[in-house]
Amino acid sequence: MTTTRTATAQTPAAGSDAVLRVPPAAPAAAAAYFGASLAFHADVSDVASVLASGEDPGFVVVDSRSTESWDQGHVPGALHLPTATIPARAERLLDKAVPVVTYCWGPGCNGATRAALALAELGYQVKEMLGGIEYWIREGFETETWEGRERRDADPLTAPLGSGDCGC
Repeated sequence: MTTTRTATAQTPAAGSDAVLRVPPAAPAAAAAYFGASLAFHADVSDVASVLASGEDPGFVVVDSRSTESWDQGHVPGALHLPTATIPARAERLLDKAVPVVTYCWGPGCNGATRAALALAELGYQVKEMLGGIEYWIREGFETETWEGRERRDADPLTAPLGSGDCGC
C-alpha cells in the first residue's frame, strides 16, 4: 500500500505570524505594484553597466547633493544639480526628451526622491537610483573628484566578489 502526500497551503491563525499577518497581495496587484516600482527606480549596478558600455546611455545621471558632497566624489559623467536649484537651472541644463536618473547619498536620504519629484513636476521623465552614491561606492564602481577618478574594492556584503553580475 502506498500513500500519496499532497502539498497544501496552510494559513496561519490570524495574528500568529508577523510576516503573514497581512496576507500577500493578489498576483495581479503585486505585478502592478512591482512593475510600477521598476518604472520609478533604477539599480546602481544597472546604471553602472549602461554607463560602462561606452554607448549613449539614453539618460542623464543627476547628483542632487550639495557642492561639498559632490566634491567628495560623484558618479563619473553625472550632472551636478542640487535639489534646491532644480526649478531655476533644470531647463538650461536638461533636455525634457532625455530621461533623468537622480541620486543622493544613499538609502537613508530622500534627496534623490525630492529631486525626482521636482524634475517630474517640471515635465521630465525621471527615475531614482536606489542606493545612491553609497551603494555605488560599496559595489566598487568608480567615482570622480576634481583630483581624478578612484575605485574602491567592492563590499562583499553588498556586491559579488569577482563578478560584475549579481544574478538579480
